[in-house]
Amino acid sequence: MSSSPSARDGEGPRSGQAPSTGSGQAGAGQVRRGLLLVVSAPSGTGKTTLVERLVQLVPDLVMSRSYTSRPAREGETNGIDYNFVSRQRFEEMVAIGDFLEWASVFGNLYGTCASDVERHLAEGRDIVLVIDVQGARQVRERRVDTVGMFVLPPSFEVLEQRLRGRSKDSEAAMQRRLQRARDEVAGFVDYDYVVVNDELESCVERLRAIVLAERAKLRQAWPVAEQIVGTFTRKDTQ
Repeated sequence: MSSSPSARDGEGPRSGQAPSTGSGQAGAGQVRRGLLLVVSAPSGTGKTTLVERLVQLVPDLVMSRSYTSRPAREGETNGIDYNFVSRQRFEEMVAIGDFLEWASVFGNLYGTCASDVERHLAEGRDIVLVIDVQGARQVRERRVDTVGMFVLPPSFEVLEQRLRGRSKDSEAAMQRRLQRARDEVAGFVDYDYVVVNDELESCVERLRAIVLAERAKLRQAWPVAEQIVGTFTRKDTQ
């Protein structure tokens, strides 16, 4: 999944990201390896909108673009909203191990391309995957360094109101979505951080604070810190 963003559950079109400032560069040829971030939430919580806003504010943070077997909806563009492929092609990609994670969501297949993620990380960019709890579980099993963030709605009632306000689903389909939400929120205990989307900008700011704090941890800051410390011990030669 690459820098043009994409997420699941049809939470709307995608937007741009903050320009790169080279903060992934540690200097003197050293590159800080990027962070692998996961954001999960029940459908209707606003996770896609939150992460779209987040990548606009945080340099060198990109939002992953999913592959999916579902047909493009009106207004969606291949390579921008999702990478749209046939179900047969998706299953072939599963068989050859192309995906870091994949899951079936309401009968459609969604997945994250492992090579896309690795490319961003190797180039020093942080990448955020907006995926469901199924996919997040797979990522954490394969990548123990994953930073997980779970977004909760203010309440079940608020979530139901949001879903009904935006959806044309039948009542039976709506009840399936609501039951899925009940099942998903129980998984918040498996994540590193939990934030509540009670107000867009304040929630985005909390997510931004998490990303910046993770960047300052020793394992991430080591290349830059080591270079600076080296200037204290280097002896000038005449």
